[in-house]
Amino acid sequence: MGACLALCSLASCASCLCGSAPCLLCGCCPSSNNSTITRLVFSFFLLLGTMVSVIMILPGMETQLRKIPGFCEGGSTIPGLENHVNCDVIVGYKSVYRMCFAMTCFFFLFAALMIRVRSSKDPRAALQNGFWFFKFLILIGITVGAFFIPDGTFHTVWFYFGVVGSFIFIIIQLILLIDFAHSWNKVWVENAENSDNKCWFAGLMSFTFLYFALSIIAVVLFYVYYTQPDDCTEHKVFISLNLIFCIIISVVSILPKIQEAQPHSGLLQASLISLYTMYVTWSAMTNNPNRNCNPSLLSLVSNVSSTEPSADPGQVQWWDAQGIVGLIIFLFCTLYASIRSSSNTQVNKLMQTEEGNGFGGEGVVGKDGILRAMDDEEENVSYSYSFFHFHLCLASLYIMMTLTNWLQPDTTTQAMQSRMPAVWVKMSSSWLGLGLYLWTLIAPLIFPDRDFN
Repeated sequence: MGACLALCSLASCASCLCGSAPCLLCGCCPSSNNSTITRLVFSFFLLLGTMVSVIMILPGMETQLRKIPGFCEGGSTIPGLENHVNCDVIVGYKSVYRMCFAMTCFFFLFAALMIRVRSSKDPRAALQNGFWFFKFLILIGITVGAFFIPDGTFHTVWFYFGVVGSFIFIIIQLILLIDFAHSWNKVWVENAENSDNKCWFAGLMSFTFLYFALSIIAVVLFYVYYTQPDDCTEHKVFISLNLIFCIIISVVSILPKIQEAQPHSGLLQASLISLYTMYVTWSAMTNNPNRNCNPSLLSLVSNVSSTEPSADPGQVQWWDAQGIVGLIIFLFCTLYASIRSSSNTQVNKLMQTEEGNGFGGEGVVGKDGILRAMDDEEENVSYSYSFFHFHLCLASLYIMMTLTNWLQPDTTTQAMQSRMPAVWVKMSSSWLGLGLYLWTLIAPLIFPDRDFN
């Protein structure tokens, strides 16, 4: 009986996925605005590709991947094409590169197709909000084709695409975190003022203290484990500069002039941005090829000297702490970008979105009696279709770099090596992000005639 009910439920969902009209959801999806559901489904495609990439990079998958023609030495081959690759080290990374290449191409295709869509009356809006089954088939087709790309310089070239795309995506992540902190602070302050309940203020103070405390602890640990008295000058500069910058934005956020122009600006936002900046700093330092300045997490836990030579210089760490934290932040930002409904004018302009109701829609019942989502874009779209897909395109590149620990394929040794460019890219993104946050604070003072609410 349970199996029959499950099959009926899947059949109802299939009608939603295969529909040629916009997916104004059927009973398998919660009632909401059409624009929100569309973003959630595309985000699900991205998360599904991420899960596949994670599975492919797990140890033990090499045996199965050797069966793919022309992929590595000792496996199935394509006539006229031979690879001489250290597959025990690089095969998992090659799979991630190809999977994320397919996702990037898929979202870039839709970003190009959806340029200048103004409302759901545009014929292209039907393609954006429906035909899910066929879009899934397109993604699978691109993925299969990506696994037959010859090696050559593909990985090296795509690595630099990943570096540039990840740099931009880190900035977008910081913008989303700024928006989240602003919305969080605004809602809790309004609740405290309307209900005369001091618990809201206590909650804000607690989280602010927690984020600042974690940031300070991070700085101390960085100086202890990622610097040496006579070495690691770059790390000392990175840690000191970002500590000074975080102090500056914290002080600026509570200046009387800033508070007068932006009443909802405060230390909560500064503390969250400071903590994220420390994460990016840590992530950058873990890519330093100098092992004296970049001890592995295993060596820190087991108290093993990081200066001891490794038995295999091509050995790479499949999972590390900064990669796991990066995935968690990525998942949060992806979900938040799909359901966000910000009233912050500056953020809406940067993210090409408009103030909306998020999940505030109430499903409508069609003539067939099926509950469907409300079309909230008949007059104007609530977000830029093209920019949203471009954001997911960058997210695919960021996932590729995160899962491969930002290691660069070395075509001469056929191994994955850390490189300083990855360090500078991450640090530059943190500085640019701090500059953007500082701009959101001082812009209303510089341009008083403009609306920055």
